[in-house]
Formats: sequence, structure tokens, C-alpha cells
Amino acid sequence: MPPDTPFLRVAPAPPATPDPAEGDSTRGLFMRVFPSICLPMFMAAVDATIVATALPAIAGTLGDVERISWVVVSYLMATTIAAPVYGRLGDVLGRKRLLFGALGVFVAASVGCAAAPTLLWLVAARVLQGFGGGGLMTLSQALVGETVPPRERGRYQGYLASIFMTSSTFGPVAGGWLTQHLGWQSVFLINLPLGLLAAVLAVRLPNRAPPRGHFRFDWLGLVLFSGFVVPLLMALERGQRISAAVVPGVAGLVGLAAASLVLLLRQERQTTSPLIPVALLRLPAIWRADAMGACVGATVVSCVTFMPIYLQVVRGAPPGRVGLLLLPLTAGLAFGSLLTGRMIARTGRTAVFPSFGLASVTTCLVFLALGAERLPTAGLPAVFLLLSMSLGTTMPVVQTTVQMVAGPKNLGAASASVQFSRSIGAALGTALVGAVLFAWLSATDPATAGLFAEIVERGPAVLDHVDPTRRAVAADEIGSAFRAAFLCVASFSATGLLLAWSLPVRRL
Repeated sequence: MPPDTPFLRVAPAPPATPDPAEGDSTRGLFMRVFPSICLPMFMAAVDATIVATALPAIAGTLGDVERISWVVVSYLMATTIAAPVYGRLGDVLGRKRLLFGALGVFVAASVGCAAAPTLLWLVAARVLQGFGGGGLMTLSQALVGETVPPRERGRYQGYLASIFMTSSTFGPVAGGWLTQHLGWQSVFLINLPLGLLAAVLAVRLPNRAPPRGHFRFDWLGLVLFSGFVVPLLMALERGQRISAAVVPGVAGLVGLAAASLVLLLRQERQTTSPLIPVALLRLPAIWRADAMGACVGATVVSCVTFMPIYLQVVRGAPPGRVGLLLLPLTAGLAFGSLLTGRMIARTGRTAVFPSFGLASVTTCLVFLALGAERLPTAGLPAVFLLLSMSLGTTMPVVQTTVQMVAGPKNLGAASASVQFSRSIGAALGTALVGAVLFAWLSATDPATAGLFAEIVERGPAVLDHVDPTRRAVAADEIGSAFRAAFLCVASFSATGLLLAWSLPVRRL
């Protein structure tokens, strides 16, 4: 790497004495910028999970139960594909303008979802909604880098990280309440008033003139990128169960994704306006920060996905108590992100926080794998709180590092790379943990593996119709499988820890 690369010349500066006038300016900037970007981020993040508890009602109305999971998967695919598109266009056309466009797409698609007469219609509308949601998430992150001074970005990224993590776990609760009282259509129609409010707030964002010059969108890159993402996510979704029946299909999808990736990298090296900035992603600070974000995404989503099953099946906690037991997992993520953002703004240091935080996460997960059976259920929230607060030390550091290294001209592409890596990490992590659980149970007791598959698809209520003796045996076997699963999740956080130790940029 050339010695004059900008981020290598950033000299650590001692903390300056705050100026009262500057403090007023900072508070004014917060009131002007943060409400304008937090609501779009909240809307896009919560829609990834809000439909989860509405799926049974949707299936009851529209039918086609065997394909109901596509209501969730299609949104994830679309947001992942949309991230680099909005990142690239935002760098060229202006982010404020694109934010209004993404809001329009998101709200219009939400109306289409609510009006869906068939499941196929709903899935198509969810794809369109995901294209809007992916833009909202990417542009919100990039607008922080565009409007906020570098030293203050950590604080704002902490706010956004806390909103993202809180909304992801708040979604199922809100979706269940809306579905029960107003019908499943209200899960989508709630985006109309929220979208209108977000548009009003976005008007207050400062106007930035986009750079001048010729620009040609990389359509072939978009096609190849979609050919990589869609088969990969489909393979991960299908490959969670270890069975011979799914191997040929998963292998074919992985092969298609690999071929698309090879062609995509060749295309992006040749074009003058690449959709995926390969040269940028080669920088050690960026690829290591993105990889750390993927590891954290895998850890967070795996915990949020499988921990409720662990508590109900293995610990025997009733559904109403599960939410209370998991509350520290949500609150800790938000608090850890906020605290880390403030510490970055105050000290200028970055990598030190995930270096200690991910060590704590790994320790907690190893304890859950090897020693949790000696801990009463009432003591688990303390472990969850420490685990989640430690996880919260990472995302503000990832975004701040990537945006600082990328520079003003590539803020959108840099923010999109974080969004993409987090999505792929979450999908890959969930698939691997699910595969570990099914593999362990298949090797121990195939009947329990089949029962666990039903629990994952239909919820722990399946156990209500199982003989008490058989249920006790299954709970013990599933508990053993979860020990292996917790070690698998610990490997994600341990990998992130190694990446945090090796980050070349350690302070602003």
C-alpha cells in the first residue's frame, strides 16, 4: 500500500478542551441530523423481523404454507443486493435525494404487501420493499459520515447501532401485537405514517452538491452480484438441515454463487465505475473491519434466533417469561453501542473497545456451553447482559473505521460494504449454528432431530402434544446439542476478536 494513503497519515491528537460554542453547534447538529436518519434506519431494520409473528396469520389467509418462509427470505435478499446499489449511487447522485426515493419505494411496497391477494404477490412486494429498506439502512449510515465531523461519528454510529439492534428484537413483539389487534395487514400499513414522518424529518438534512463528472452505472455488475447473493442465501437457508435430500440442491446453488462471484470480480476490475469497489475492499483496515462486522452479525442473529428455543425447550421457561429473560440481550446491545460511541468521541480510540468486548463475548459463550447447566435460569439474564453489552462495542467501531479509511468520495460504498458483510455474516452464522444443532441431534437421535425441525418451523408449542417422558428425553438431548451450538457461536466472536486485535487503524 502506498505510504501516502490518507488513513495512514492520521496522527492521534490529544483530546481538545471543549468550546462552549462548539458544544452548542454539536447539539444543534444532533437535533438536525439524528432524527432525520434514525427513523429510516428503524423502519428498515424492524421490517426484517416484524413479520415473523405474523406469518401464521398470513399463511391462514393466503395459503401456500410450504413457501411462507419466503416472506422473510425475500426481504433479506433484496436488502443485501440493494446495499451496494444505493451506496454507489449515493456517492454520485447525492444521498439526501436518494433517501427520499428509497422512502417512496419502501412505503409503496408496504401498501402492496398489505393488499396482496396471494403469497406470490406478497413475496414480490417484499422484494420491492427490501430494495427500499436496503437503501434506507445504507444511506442512513453514509449520511452520518457526510454530515458529522470524524471525531463525532463514533457517537452517532453508536446511536444507529443501538437503534438497529433494538428494532431487530422489537419487531416480533410489535408484529404479534399488531396482528392480534389489527390484523396482519397492519404490520405493513404502519409504515405509511412512519414514512410520512421520516420524509418530513429528512427535509431538514443539509443539501450537498453531488460530484460533477460522467457516470455510467454498472448494470452487468448488478446482475452478477445478484447471481452471487441470491443462490448463496438460498443455499444457506436450505442447508440448515443436514440431510442427503438437500445436498444436490445446495451444491448446485453454491456452485452458481461461486461462478457468479468469479465473473463479478473480473467485471469489477475491468469497469471504470464498479458497483463493488474491489480496490477499496483490499485495504486491510476495511476488509478486516467488514469481516469483524460479519462475525458480530453472525453472533448476534444466532443468539437472537436460537436462544428463545433454548430457554423454552431446554430450560422449560414459559413463553411469557422468555421475553423477560431475553430483555437484557436487547437492552445490553443498545447500551453497549451507545457507551462505545461516546467513548470513541471522547478518546478518539477505536479498536481497543472490541478487543476487550469480543474477549468477554467469547468467554460468556464458552461458559454457556460448558457451565450453564450449573447456573439457575434466574441467573441467565446476568450472562445475557454482559454478553450483549460486550457485543455492543463493535458496530460503532466498524462503521467509523471503514468510513474514515474510505474517505468522503467513497462513503456510500464503504457503508454498503458494512451492511453487506453484516447480512451475509448473519445468514451464514444462523445456517452454521442450525446445521450444528441438526447434525448433533441426527447423530444422537434422528427422532429428536425431526422433532427439533418441527420446533424451529412451528415453535416450541409443538412440545405440548408430546408425551412427557419423551419430552424430557428430547429436552436433554437438545440441551447437549446446544452446548455444541454455543461453542460454534463462540468461534464467530473469537474470529472477530482476532480481527479486532489486528486492525491497523486503532484511533481517529
